[in-house]
Amino acid sequence: MSVNGLDVFDRTLHTTNAWLKELSEELDIDRHAAWKVLSVVLHKLRDRLPVDLSAHLGSQLPLLIRGVYYDQYQPAKQPNRCSSLDEFVDDVGAWLTDAHSIDPRRAIEAVCRVLSRHLAPGQVEKVRANLPKALRPLWSAPADTPPRRRPAKTAQAAAAMASGI
Repeated sequence: MSVNGLDVFDRTLHTTNAWLKELSEELDIDRHAAWKVLSVVLHKLRDRLPVDLSAHLGSQLPLLIRGVYYDQYQPAKQPNRCSSLDEFVDDVGAWLTDAHSIDPRRAIEAVCRVLSRHLAPGQVEKVRANLPKALRPLWSAPADTPPRRRPAKTAQAAAAMASGI
């Protein structure tokens, strides 16, 4: 039985909590700071991608994370030009000033690793290849970390989707 009344909410809460736990452990920060890091880095990556690819990436994210990804989205201003790696890191850092003393480069790399573990490898490579060349070194998934697959849908969730609920 669903805790929140809808399996889709339970799944997105579970997945979001897993991602936040990974970021918290990797960066040695609390969950609130991990949410801030995830939000900021996703926004800054999104704003450097072509609109169609940005939308496709958004469609691959868990529902709750997708919501923060699209927060304050302005597709008409995309892609935002970035002339250097340092400029991008500084931009992320400017948005993280209230979230402890988090190294923005480590934060970016940690979010990219989480995305690499949870999204399809082809999607990750497509996004990485479409980032400005200066930013691509930030997103290199470790070879020993296989991408995770989304959890299988429960029979109840599959039936609900099939019936149009």
